[in-house]
Amino acid sequence: MLRTTAAMLPSPSSLRALLRLSRRAPLPRLRPLLPHLRPLSSSPKPARDPLAPPEPLSSAFAAAASNPSTPADSDPDSDSSWGVFDPVAGRIVMQAHPPPTPPPSSSDREEVDDEEEEVVEVKRKARPSGGKREPRWADVATARRAAGKGGKAPRVSYVCSNCGDGFSQWWGTCRGCQAVGTLTKFFPGAADCADADAEGSHHAGRSWIRQKSKEMVPKKLREVTKGFDQAGWRIPLPGTFGNEISRVLGGGVVPGSLVLVGGDPGVGKSTLMLQLASIVSEGSEDHGSAPVVYVSGEESIEQIANRADRMSIRSKDLYLYSSTDIEDILDKIQSLSPKALVVDSIQTVYLSAFAGSAGNQVQVRECTSALLSFAKMTNIPVFLIGHVTKTGDIAGPRVLEHIVDVVLYMEGERCLSHRLLRSVKNRFGSTDELGVFEMSEHGLQAVLNPSEMFLTEHDSDSEILAGLAVAVVLDGSRTFAIEVQALSVPGSPGQGKVVGTRSKRVEMIISVLMKQAGLKLHDNVIYLNVVSGFELTETAGDLAIAASICSSFLEFPIPNDIAFIGEIGLGGELRTVPRMDKRVMAIAKLGYRKCIVPKTSEKLLKPLDLDIQILPCNNLKEFINTVFRSEV
Repeated sequence: MLRTTAAMLPSPSSLRALLRLSRRAPLPRLRPLLPHLRPLSSSPKPARDPLAPPEPLSSAFAAAASNPSTPADSDPDSDSSWGVFDPVAGRIVMQAHPPPTPPPSSSDREEVDDEEEEVVEVKRKARPSGGKREPRWADVATARRAAGKGGKAPRVSYVCSNCGDGFSQWWGTCRGCQAVGTLTKFFPGAADCADADAEGSHHAGRSWIRQKSKEMVPKKLREVTKGFDQAGWRIPLPGTFGNEISRVLGGGVVPGSLVLVGGDPGVGKSTLMLQLASIVSEGSEDHGSAPVVYVSGEESIEQIANRADRMSIRSKDLYLYSSTDIEDILDKIQSLSPKALVVDSIQTVYLSAFAGSAGNQVQVRECTSALLSFAKMTNIPVFLIGHVTKTGDIAGPRVLEHIVDVVLYMEGERCLSHRLLRSVKNRFGSTDELGVFEMSEHGLQAVLNPSEMFLTEHDSDSEILAGLAVAVVLDGSRTFAIEVQALSVPGSPGQGKVVGTRSKRVEMIISVLMKQAGLKLHDNVIYLNVVSGFELTETAGDLAIAASICSSFLEFPIPNDIAFIGEIGLGGELRTVPRMDKRVMAIAKLGYRKCIVPKTSEKLLKPLDLDIQILPCNNLKEFINTVFRSEV
């Protein structure tokens, strides 16, 4: 009878696979075969169900290993023979002994050794190490998606191990490099699942800050504040420029805070952040210099260095980097351990674990959440620059402004030199503060006296003073003296234009002047303008608007040492506005000698010992009689 063989090897690749399996577990002895001879068996094979799944090779090996003895081994005298196909004779030849095994060639040995090294390397990478690995800052950017409706599993992709191309389904041949059998299954975010379970829990979609549940426990307020130095906690910003930013932030930069700065294109956001990064890196007398990293996804490091050279920035610890990958950014800055991080801008960075291009709503939200986790875990403040839409809102989801700690808006006309830094949201300070800067060829400069920056120099005898009045308004905690100009010309009513304030408010004031003050403005067209592009939104400017309209209509110039503070009601009465004392003290420092105020604020202002004359009025008629007479 013919002896059955343990395996049939149709190709060298199958031989290599069998050799790899033979090194993993002890296998029974296999009959070696010549590559040009095919061993056949004379014993009948059992019938097999064609619909049954094929028996795995490992099971066959296991069965053979459990019974390693063969008929030849157990009984050497048994009647057995080998049937071997002889290609010369063209028929099957019966032999009493198995055919000899040829020695493997050097090329086959090299291929087997190379594949053994690859298998060992893959196992080494896949095998978890016994000790704890060094934590990476980029781990905070690792995506962990929550299961969707019904607990759906994340989408599986297939990645080529040769060229790295990805596909949504498996192919036998990679369409990128044409390699065969190189596509492997890939689960997004599955690489770090073991590390995530070991290091801490992070509820995706429910918490923005990753915390270690075993270490974080509720603490008493007294324990948290015990020995806490509130004065030295914040990062100081020295100099006049730093003082302006500190005013808006509430007293300095809070460690571990996430600050978002928005503004129109070209208003100076990148310039502001580059100067701020330079100040933080240089430090102060109490705090030495420390590295600060400025990362840009819009410019190369050479372009950033050119702008820094133009602004005379020579900080030795200011590092520049150009990248758009959040994980790459956090990996590269980990060795520096910076004092602060600036990202320009949040709409240009992305996380590879999430679908979509940089700038879409998912990428903006997830990148911001990752940077927030990074800031809270490392106690490093992060500054983000955000683009704005055509409506003036920061581009991206509305939740972006809820995630960050501070939201700052930079305002200013591109044709004007003044810039205003306004706080819209601040978890560490007041939102009433305002920073005032002036754009120059060397960057932004702090304005020392912002109250008079919107005023112009005029002679007291100048004819252009007719129709010009000065309003005193507050923007946050800053007081500004604003010039309001009006022009009254004959024409059809309703054809006038209003620039710098609300037109509905101006129409109401004009109607009150006609009804309560008796001015014949029916046949006149009124043009109104707020000087220097300032937006007058406060009702404290009503009295200055009425004074400018009356001055132009009556052709009576207003002296340049009078200021106006007050709100006008529909009955023609003058109403007081908040913080009258601060407004009057501000214009007194500017050299104004008279101030028209509502009668109801006279008692509040009387205790103030100021070198200025207060002229209280009850209504518009009294106001006109006080201002527009020759002895004033």
